[in-house]
Amino acid sequence: MTEKQKKEREDKEPKERVNGENALTEENTEQVKENKMGVMPMNKLLVSMALPMVVSMLVQAFYNIVDSLFVARIKDGVEGASSGTAALVAVGMAFPFQTLLIAFSTGTCVGVNAILSKALGEKDKETAQKVANHGMFLAVCNYILFLIIGLFFARPLIASQKGTGLALEYGTQYLSIVCIGSAGIFFQMMNERLLQSTGKTIYTMYTQLTGAIINIILDPILIFGYCGFPEMKVAGAAVATIIGQICAGILAIILNHRYNDEVKVKLKGFRPDLFIVKKIYAIGLPSIVMQAIGSVMTFSMNRILTGLNPDSVAVFTVYFKLQSLFFMPIFGLNNGMVPILAFNYGARKKKRMLSVIKLTMMYAFAFMFVGFLLFELIPEQLLRIFDTGEESLITLGVPALRIIGVHYLAAWFCIIGGTVFQALGNGVYSLIVSVARQLVILIPVAWILGRTVGLPGIWWCFPIAEVMSLCVNIVFLTKIHRNVIAPIPD
Repeated sequence: MTEKQKKEREDKEPKERVNGENALTEENTEQVKENKMGVMPMNKLLVSMALPMVVSMLVQAFYNIVDSLFVARIKDGVEGASSGTAALVAVGMAFPFQTLLIAFSTGTCVGVNAILSKALGEKDKETAQKVANHGMFLAVCNYILFLIIGLFFARPLIASQKGTGLALEYGTQYLSIVCIGSAGIFFQMMNERLLQSTGKTIYTMYTQLTGAIINIILDPILIFGYCGFPEMKVAGAAVATIIGQICAGILAIILNHRYNDEVKVKLKGFRPDLFIVKKIYAIGLPSIVMQAIGSVMTFSMNRILTGLNPDSVAVFTVYFKLQSLFFMPIFGLNNGMVPILAFNYGARKKKRMLSVIKLTMMYAFAFMFVGFLLFELIPEQLLRIFDTGEESLITLGVPALRIIGVHYLAAWFCIIGGTVFQALGNGVYSLIVSVARQLVILIPVAWILGRTVGLPGIWWCFPIAEVMSLCVNIVFLTKIHRNVIAPIPD
């Protein structure tokens, strides 16, 4: 080799080394950018993913309370009854089917979210794209189902809970409007889950805040007929709800299209793939069934309570509104945890999986313990938020809240455990726990205690069922750790 050739080689080697180092740095930077859920410190990641959802869920809970707060103040005087109490009973009787609507939307989104996040963790962008497209298709299918229910079955469903008089009329109006206008909630939730799957949870906070604020503003205007609008009473509350959901759904579609570069919904030339639909519902169906079981539970409780004291349905309705202040943030935590857990499961990172589960449980306990203290210490003040003008809400409600509040001490663990099962593809465990808790234990115990002890005894069905749920959750979580998490290499 000549001196000239040696010199050219020496000049070339440093450049190649520098270029190689730059390429490696760029590759690592891109990897960190793409795999935020696999590399960011876990507490920071969970907070960044879950906090927007927790805030938006709290706002959702707040506007649910505001909605009922205005409804409780409706004055009509028909048949000498408090129309505020009748309105609360009506909303309570519509609640099981409103919950069923949310169940279909949430369950479908759970399946889409888990499969999509796992595919992204495995860098399988083709599968992720197909799952996103099918998610939007299934949102349309779900809406058509509830459109039919709203058009033809609202009145029979309210009457089936022994609803009569003003409660029957108000309940029919509310349920039919909520179902007919449910397109907004289906598209809102699906697009929010697509954003969450790629770590863009901040945008879901914008959509939920938008819907909640619009609902809160429109509630008094449409219920009482302010600003030149007609007085719509309970129907006004339903119209305010669907307008808020439709606005939030439109915003969610826009944000997902504009800012979600990893997953783009493209329905042009779309053909449903039965295999993908089955995969989505293999995970999502247990969630749908679990929440549908919740609908069966509230439906059955309404029937049991109506037989003892119709005003107790109003107490049950108020309880569900108040509990949302503590349950909804935990659902927000769950929404933040699911993509993190599913991503790291796909990436085979055991320590990060265990870390996110423990942190989520810690935060969930904090929320629930606050709820327990409030229900035990100031139940009357909580109930007086919903001033119907009748003391029955207070006399029936104070002991009810104190008894039901006991189950908060275990509920946090059961909620997070059920979500872990779903995120790791074992949604059937959640289904078993939910069926056992709400159908096998809660409703039969409520019926027996109602017949033997009376109305005060019914409320003990909640703590009794939660203890059973806690025991079964511990068994299943132990099994999940042994069979799914432990075999993953450290």
